[in-house]
Amino acid sequence: AMAYFEQLKESQDAWEVCAEALAKGIYSDDHVKFFCFQVLEHQIKFRHAGLSAVQQQLIRETLMKWLQCQLMNTQPEKPFIRNKAAQVFALTFIMEYLTLWPKFFFDILSLVGLNPHGVDIYLRTLMAIDAEVVDRDILHTPEETRRNTLIKDGMREQCIPHLVESWFQILQTYQQSHPELTCQCLEVVGAYVSWIDLNLIANDRFVNLLLSQMSVEELREEACDCLFEIVNKGMDPVDKTKLVESLCQVLQSAGFFNVEQEEDVDFLAKFSRLVNGMGQSLVLSWTKLAKTGNVKAAAETLQAVESKVPLLLQLLVHEDDDISANIVGFCYEYLHVLKQLPQLTDQQKTNIEAIMLAVMKKLTYDDEYNFENEGEDEAMFVEYRKQLKMLLDRLAQVSPELLLEAVRRVFTNTMQNWQTALFMEVEVAIRLLYMLGEALPASHGAHFSGDTAKTSALQDMMRTLVSCNVSSYQHSSVSLEFFETVVRYDKFFIVEPQHIPNVLMAFLDQRGLRHNSPKVRSRVAYLFSRFVKTLQCLSRFLSVTSVLLSVDSKHMNAFIEDILTRIQDLLELAPPENGFPALLTSDDQLFIFETAGVLIVNAESPVERKQALMRSLLLPLMDAFRLLLAKLPQETEEERQAALADCLSHAVGFASRTSKAFSNKQTVKQCGCTEVYRDCLQTFLPALSCPVQRGVLRSSVRSFLHRMIICLEEEVLPFVPAASEHMLKDCEAKDLQEFIPLISQITAKFKLIDNRLFLPLPRQRQVSPFLQQVFMPLVLAIFEVLARPAEDNDQAAALEKQMLRRSYFTFIQTITGSGMNEVMANQGAENIERVVFTIIQGAVDFPDPIAQKTCFIILSKLVELWGGKDGMVGFPDFIYKHIVPACFLAPLKPTFDLSDAQTVLTLSECALTLKMIHLKRGPEFIQFLQQEYLPSLQVSPEISQVRHPEIFLPFSHLFLQTEKNLNI
Repeated sequence: AMAYFEQLKESQDAWEVCAEALAKGIYSDDHVKFFCFQVLEHQIKFRHAGLSAVQQQLIRETLMKWLQCQLMNTQPEKPFIRNKAAQVFALTFIMEYLTLWPKFFFDILSLVGLNPHGVDIYLRTLMAIDAEVVDRDILHTPEETRRNTLIKDGMREQCIPHLVESWFQILQTYQQSHPELTCQCLEVVGAYVSWIDLNLIANDRFVNLLLSQMSVEELREEACDCLFEIVNKGMDPVDKTKLVESLCQVLQSAGFFNVEQEEDVDFLAKFSRLVNGMGQSLVLSWTKLAKTGNVKAAAETLQAVESKVPLLLQLLVHEDDDISANIVGFCYEYLHVLKQLPQLTDQQKTNIEAIMLAVMKKLTYDDEYNFENEGEDEAMFVEYRKQLKMLLDRLAQVSPELLLEAVRRVFTNTMQNWQTALFMEVEVAIRLLYMLGEALPASHGAHFSGDTAKTSALQDMMRTLVSCNVSSYQHSSVSLEFFETVVRYDKFFIVEPQHIPNVLMAFLDQRGLRHNSPKVRSRVAYLFSRFVKTLQCLSRFLSVTSVLLSVDSKHMNAFIEDILTRIQDLLELAPPENGFPALLTSDDQLFIFETAGVLIVNAESPVERKQALMRSLLLPLMDAFRLLLAKLPQETEEERQAALADCLSHAVGFASRTSKAFSNKQTVKQCGCTEVYRDCLQTFLPALSCPVQRGVLRSSVRSFLHRMIICLEEEVLPFVPAASEHMLKDCEAKDLQEFIPLISQITAKFKLIDNRLFLPLPRQRQVSPFLQQVFMPLVLAIFEVLARPAEDNDQAAALEKQMLRRSYFTFIQTITGSGMNEVMANQGAENIERVVFTIIQGAVDFPDPIAQKTCFIILSKLVELWGGKDGMVGFPDFIYKHIVPACFLAPLKPTFDLSDAQTVLTLSECALTLKMIHLKRGPEFIQFLQQEYLPSLQVSPEISQVRHPEIFLPFSHLFLQTEKNLNI
């Protein structure tokens, strides 16, 4: 059936059948009626210009006959049919109003009168026209925009007053008998008011009608929206102020400002939006008047703004968050006005304090908030809190002293009685302290230096927070806020380091990492890691705390080891067969392992002790890894295999994460930990030869190798050949893409080290043999994967190959730029030629400018290395036979698009390659171009007579333009 309908839609004359069916009401099936309108819509939208005058008249008659039928029907059509009909009416209007059907609205209004079914179609048509002609959210072509402007101009001149009168009649006639039609009409008025003469709507007759409808339960929300659109209309600031003030006076006299007496929260949400619109309009008017220097009018407008603040506060503090959220915009703009004033009045200061109290109250959670299973309602409250935070930040800009004092008062009062206070009161008190960190300006978080008043208040509050034992409060929200605030103000502990041990204990016990809430434990694991690192546990421990606490270095090291003992159970690898839920997830454990590493590395223990502690940290991981790896190949169930592989991957990840504790000042070697990480490598590398779950295992071991290249430096090199051999077996494109960066990292790492030394290069001598050994196996593995057949339409496979090809060229570029020429030079003539031919192919044949650019960089480097008189035997001939032609043929490809930025860069590298050839071969190259190559291309003499290398870049453009024009 659908195929038949589609044929009808595409047919040249089938639409006439559908038109007849609609005009005569032949079909009763709703879907058939809908499709008939679809066919008619298609005809009007895409073929209207090709219709004859008779056919266009037929469409108009069809629509009017169908509309006439609606007037006589006892029951209206289904809404989806009426909406589609309105779209067809609107499309016809757009196509014909300016030329063929200027009396469109008069014809419809004269037909429908005040018939409810007809009025419904009329109003739906108006909304459809608004969507096509006015709606700014819909993108239009310049031609459509010009057409829409002409349509609006024509409507203003010819019919808008009549339309407005029809709206008034509909609103007046149907407000009691057909409230749904009245709501539709109010929506139409709100949509059209933005571009019609406001005086047609903003008059006593119309506004009084709208205000009367705000007292009708079924109409009040739509009436509010309509008034909002009237208020939002752009106009002169003085006129806007007068309009808003007159509207406010009427609303206030009608009792709408008595918010506390209104129980309908849905209406209040709309009313709050209306007040927000009025307030923001007044602020905008004040801004314009202040800029133009109209002091008197600006003062009157500011007074109008101030008079709305009591209503603003009632709505802002309302228990319903939607009502409160709708007024935040006005509140924010009002504070922005106060920020610009040279001096605040007492009333304005009172307003600021009232807004502060309202924000503090609204930041508070309610009893129904589900902390352990947050849903849509909770997400909405989180977003609402972000809006309130914006207000708090603005308050800090207007009057930081008032905000600081208000927060201090609330915080101090709450902390004095936290044992008996409700959880939401305690949480919001700590939250306010936390939010001050962003609200009050500070350079790099230095809140405890500089302004004495601010630092003293913050320091007092932080001292109270960490010493009043509020961290013991039994609610997850309070626990989280406590730890978040401690970490936010980590620099407090520079000033008062004596509190660090107690705070650390809070992190470690049931208040933090052993809290009964998984959410708290997870977040605290991250915050604990941050706390330890940002304080650097702990040179400050040792240099400052030990003095203040009268504890010597020996005891401080014992304290650090006590911390390590306390987190020992959190450092265990949870085996998959355990069955018991772990306190922390594997992701959370990463932070704990990193923290343990930081504690060990930064302690002032002897090297031998650091070595022993790091071994005790990593040895259980190695033992568990060996056991699990032995089990893995024996497992037959894939799900069980995957669980074991994940566990093995976690073990490697944990070991890798501990290495993040080392730095340039505290290296692995200086801490005596080289041997334990070498042992880790020996333990983990056998996983590369595991026949099952290779992807997960290879990925984790490869990541560990990346870390060890950084940490162990040349100590890692003996392990890399065997690892590479395993990773190159039975690999896919993705495996190779991830392996190449490892080799590139090794090459770059030792190149950088060696280039700093003006001595023999022992490390380079170590890595060069390995690179020579792995070079061809890696290249051949890449060739094999690239040669695998794939479906022509398999875009994923094509993209994967393209990315692998890019990685391959990047690898060759890294090798050629490493200073280790022997890596490629010692591969044998046949292999060298094969590799270099792939570079030529990449430069010319593949339409990938990123890869092409890399290839020309490689060719330029090879010419530099081997193209001189003392270069590789036979390479000069290769230059003339292959590299020079590549430099000319690549830009001649149809896919070489100079409008693409990457392609322009490729052309530049191409020209630089020619310049390098000239540098190495001298006049011989110029002679080759003049006498052999360029004449073979039959180019013009002025181009073929190039003599100087400095013109190669503009020459390449000139040559490219000329040759493409000749279609060579």
